[in-house]
Amino acid sequence: MGRFGAVSGPSVLLVHGFGTSFTATWRETGWVDLLEDAGRPVVGVDLLGHGSGPRPTNPDEYIDLEDHVLAAMPEEPVDAVGFSAGAMVVLWLAAHHPDRFKRIVVAGVGANLFHSDTGRSQALVEAVRSGSANDPELRYFADLPEARSGHPEARAALAAFLERPDRRTFTAELLGRVTVPVLVVLGDRDFAGPATPLVDALPDAVSCDLVGIDHFATPKNFGFIDAGLKFLGAEPT
Repeated sequence: MGRFGAVSGPSVLLVHGFGTSFTATWRETGWVDLLEDAGRPVVGVDLLGHGSGPRPTNPDEYIDLEDHVLAAMPEEPVDAVGFSAGAMVVLWLAAHHPDRFKRIVVAGVGANLFHSDTGRSQALVEAVRSGSANDPELRYFADLPEARSGHPEARAALAAFLERPDRRTFTAELLGRVTVPVLVVLGDRDFAGPATPLVDALPDAVSCDLVGIDHFATPKNFGFIDAGLKFLGAEPT
């Protein structure tokens, strides 16, 4: 049945990446319409500091970031799709609450989960805060539409998001607690790769490579959309 017909499976939680929103990442790219056409209710959230959500400017207020997403989820288990920072949120929640999930699709994450570059992270904070950067990758983040949304606290909120005290440490042991099936989608030009360390750490995971795709082009890529919908059993009818 279509979007106005019978429900054909569990609700699908959609969690966007840094600096964007549920609308920009999932609605404008067609994900929401396609899922609803397949009879799948959508649970859309805006991460704290993003979209229509609150925009605190104190980094300490972002410590419980994942709990805000958990609170938006229905009591029954969901399928989930997360991109980049949203994928990290989904994997963290699934490791601590595996009974709340059925199937998971993550994109824009891979080997980057297991290491961090402090210098690069600080450069990203400064690019977001100032709106200025010479590096093309940092320039993208500095120019994010959310930072130009006109909200007076947009840049300060996104910088605070990046500077939050992060309670998370992703290890193979932690990810071994994600017991549900996971699809890891990654472009071969994505700085988050390779996908292999993440796939190997998850007990029940498969990967999908996107040829010629970088991090930023992933959400709207037809290969990602097709693979994700198929994995969730949510192809439109």
